[in-house]
Amino acid sequence: MAVADLIGAAVGVILLVIVAYLLVGSTISTAEIVTNAQKTAVLQEETQLRTDFTISEINREDDYTFNCTINNNGTEIISDFKHMDVIVYDGTNNYQLCTYSTVASPGTWTIVDYGNEVIHSHELDPGESYIILVTTSGISPHWFQITTGNGVYASKPLL
Repeated sequence: MAVADLIGAAVGVILLVIVAYLLVGSTISTAEIVTNAQKTAVLQEETQLRTDFTISEINREDDYTFNCTINNNGTEIISDFKHMDVIVYDGTNNYQLCTYSTVASPGTWTIVDYGNEVIHSHELDPGESYIILVTTSGISPHWFQITTGNGVYASKPLL
């Protein structure tokens, strides 16, 4: 009987050690996941702080198409054009989202002049300018906003 009690106690202690090991392991794993998420959020905020651009030289080509110059005034390279959007407003509560395309078509925007590329090809480096063409699909634009992939935006009215 004493041996059975001894074996039962040993199994109980082993089970307690295993449960403690699993709890500590999951706690450490959770803390590591939270720490990595916080680091990623801080890096994203730093990237947003370094990103800045202005819109200039707006030219209306017709009722549905216009072009403008984007100047990178920040210290961050702007290169994720697939995640950049142009929002166009027509003045009567109609908005249109224009997405990036390498070919001009209705409902898209495209880069028509890469300016004086010095270092990185097809990336808008600090101090460089691109000319973009925005083609709406049936909306006569009165105002537009360009938003980068990391949430930084600039807007201008079309006169």
